[in-house]
Amino acid sequence: MKQSWIKHGRSLRGTLRVPGDKSISHRAVMLGAISQGTTLVENFLMGRDCLSTIACLKAMGAHISIKDDNLLEIKGSGLKGLRPPLGVLDAGNSGTTLRLLSGILSGQGFKTVITGDRSLRKRPMDRIIKPLSQMGANIYGHDGSCYPPLTIEGGNLRGIEYRLPVASAQVKSAVLLAGLFARGPTRVIEPVPSRNHTELMLQSFGADVTIRENSITLKPGPQLTGQHVKVPGDISSAAFIITAALIVPGSEVIIKDVGINNTRRGIIDVYRQMGADIRTVNQSYWGGEPVADIHVRYTGNLKATEIKGNTIPLLIDEIPAITVAACTAHGTTVIKDAAELKVKETNRIDTLAAELNKLGTGIRTTDDGLIIEGPRPLTPARVDSHGDHRMAMALAVASLVAGSQTVIENTDCIDISFPNFFELIKKLQ
Repeated sequence: MKQSWIKHGRSLRGTLRVPGDKSISHRAVMLGAISQGTTLVENFLMGRDCLSTIACLKAMGAHISIKDDNLLEIKGSGLKGLRPPLGVLDAGNSGTTLRLLSGILSGQGFKTVITGDRSLRKRPMDRIIKPLSQMGANIYGHDGSCYPPLTIEGGNLRGIEYRLPVASAQVKSAVLLAGLFARGPTRVIEPVPSRNHTELMLQSFGADVTIRENSITLKPGPQLTGQHVKVPGDISSAAFIITAALIVPGSEVIIKDVGINNTRRGIIDVYRQMGADIRTVNQSYWGGEPVADIHVRYTGNLKATEIKGNTIPLLIDEIPAITVAACTAHGTTVIKDAAELKVKETNRIDTLAAELNKLGTGIRTTDDGLIIEGPRPLTPARVDSHGDHRMAMALAVASLVAGSQTVIENTDCIDISFPNFFELIKKLQ
C-alpha cells in the first residue's frame, strides 16, 4: 500500500483547477448510455469510481470512447438498449455506481449481479432495495442480506410515491432512474433537500421531471436525447484545497470553475460562519449547474461553529475536511445529525476521531457526529486512511500543519476521486 508525505510549513499560493465533479460525471455517462444519439462529456472525472461506472456500462454493450484525457463520447442506444452482461458487474469502491445502476438495472428485462470491492461489500443497500422492490424489481443481497453482491431481476416496474426516511441523493437517484422504465409517475419526497444533480440532468436530457420544493415527480414516456455535458470542478475535491488554504499561514488560492450548486455549497456557507475569507467570483452556468471561481485566503481567525440538521446533506462528503479546519478553530465545534458518516467507505465518525487524535487533536465521537476542541497544536505521527479517499486527503491537509514527519498509510485510494491531489498541493507550495 502506498505511503505519502507532504512538505510542512510552506504557504499555498496560486491558481488551479480541481478534477471534474464525481457525482455529475457518474450521472452523465449513465444517462448518455440510455439516451438516443451521441453524448459528449467534457471534463469527465477519470477517477477510479467513475471508471467503474464506464466498465459496468461497457459490459452491457454501451459504446463509450475516451477521446481525450477528460472527454468522453457515448453512443446511446436508448432506454432498452443495454444487454445482459456476460459476468458479474463490478462497481469497485463506488457506492454511487452500485446504487444508481441498480435503478437502471431494475428496469431492464434481464437478470444482473452487481458487486464491489471488499469495502463496498460491507456497505448496506437496504435503502435502495426497499423502494426498488416496491416498484416491482426482484432485488436481494448476498444470502438474502442487504449487502452486495446484489442480484437484480428487472422489468415490469410501476411508479410509486416514496418518502425518503433519510435525505440521500443516491437513493433518490436510484428511484428516479428506475422511474424511467415504470408504468405511471414516480414521486420522491425528501425530508430535506439533497444534491439535485440527477433531476437537473434528467431534465436536460429530455425527461419529464417536475421539482416542487422537496418533491420530485418523474413521468415516464419521453426518450432521452444525448447532450453535451460540461462537468464543473468538484466542490468535494476543492474542499481539501480550500481547507488547506484556511489553515496554513500565508496561503491564498484561487480554484477555477467549481460547481457551487445550492445543494452542494454547504461547506462555503459554514466556513463563512467560521470567519473564513472565502469568496465566489465569475459565476456562470454550465447546463443548469452554477459554476464559479473560489478565492480563499488565510486569516488565522477561524472560530468554532455548530453543524446540524438541514445543513448536513449539503456537506456530508466535506465533513472530513471541515473536521480538520475545526481542529484549528477557536472554541468547540459540534457536528450532529450526521449518522450517515458511519456507512461511508469507512465509519468516518470513528475513523476521523481515531486518526486525527494521533496528531494531537481533541475530538470526541457521539452517536451521530463529532465534538472538536480547538485550537490545538498538531504534531507528527503515522496515520492511516483505512482505504477511504476523503480520509486520506483530510489527513494530508492536517499534515501540512502537523509536521514533516507525518506519514500517511494507504494513500493510493485518493485516485478514486482526485488523482492528481498531491501534485497540485506541491505546485502550490
